[in-house]
Amino acid sequence: MKRVNKNRIKKDPPIKQVKQEKRQTTLAGGTFTDKLIAYRDIHAQALFSSLGRMIATPYSSIMTIAVLAISISLACGFYVVVVNIHQLTGNLQTSSQISLFLRDEVSDAHAKKMSESILNNQNVQKVDLISKDQALAEFKDYSGFGSAINALKKNPLPIVIQVLPKNTLTDKQGLADLLKKFQQMPEVDFAQFDLQWVERLQAIVEVAQVFAFLLNILLAAAVLFVIGNTVRLEFYGRRAEVVISKLVGATNAFICRPFLYTGFWIGFISGVSAWFIVTLLMLILRGSVERLSGLYEGDMHLQFLGFSETLFLISTSSILGILGGWVVLFCELRSNKL
Repeated sequence: MKRVNKNRIKKDPPIKQVKQEKRQTTLAGGTFTDKLIAYRDIHAQALFSSLGRMIATPYSSIMTIAVLAISISLACGFYVVVVNIHQLTGNLQTSSQISLFLRDEVSDAHAKKMSESILNNQNVQKVDLISKDQALAEFKDYSGFGSAINALKKNPLPIVIQVLPKNTLTDKQGLADLLKKFQQMPEVDFAQFDLQWVERLQAIVEVAQVFAFLLNILLAAAVLFVIGNTVRLEFYGRRAEVVISKLVGATNAFICRPFLYTGFWIGFISGVSAWFIVTLLMLILRGSVERLSGLYEGDMHLQFLGFSETLFLISTSSILGILGGWVVLFCELRSNKL
């Protein structure tokens, strides 16, 4: 017979002791992995059970989501309009040039050096030099008086420097200072720029931005109220279940969890639906806008919601759904002392 190592017997824990330790671990709530799995299962059950309750009442769910989707699509639609207005103003900005008509005694070489020095100005984006010969050729092409111009012994047109300033749609005072600086140059005979047109365009852009911002705030508040009212109605419909859960020791977190997921589902589905509504409207309008832009020799293409903007839209609507449900549940649980 083999000898049994007594030291080994002493070191190995008894089977009964191992079972008792496992039982104590289970009674204490299990390991971290067990707690994580249990936490996941609880939230998954609340997530899909809240979705099942919404599917069980399709009429009321569809009506609520439709109202919210239209509200969110209005806010999102005005945001897209402002983005495309910025694109339009970006195209118009290229035509917001300061034209410097030089004196007749200024040579082409000196005008070229002058245009290079103007380009070094930090407030200038682009400089184009139009010589006398180029100006005369363009005048012949567009005026229709080619034969009369050929009879002239001397080119009467001056050298023109076209300057495109930076931030033409936002910095009105900077434009005025830049124009005044150009007018004081000894080589410049006349400087032309329509500041009033820029002021009007600035005012239009500012009004559009402020209106879109205020509209988004109002519609966000409307989403909160609608989702909060929906969660409140469901809370009262399940009031008996909530009371029984509190009697058996359920915490407020356990009671609020399915209602918060209901708000999440409403906000999430409404955000996705709003994205489809806005995209469909943009697809319908794209052809007409591009044809209108072509009639004015423009190259404007409607900008749709990008990936980051779509993600922000759906995330914001989902968060508003959770927030609206949480505010209502907090008030209900405190007022009813549940």
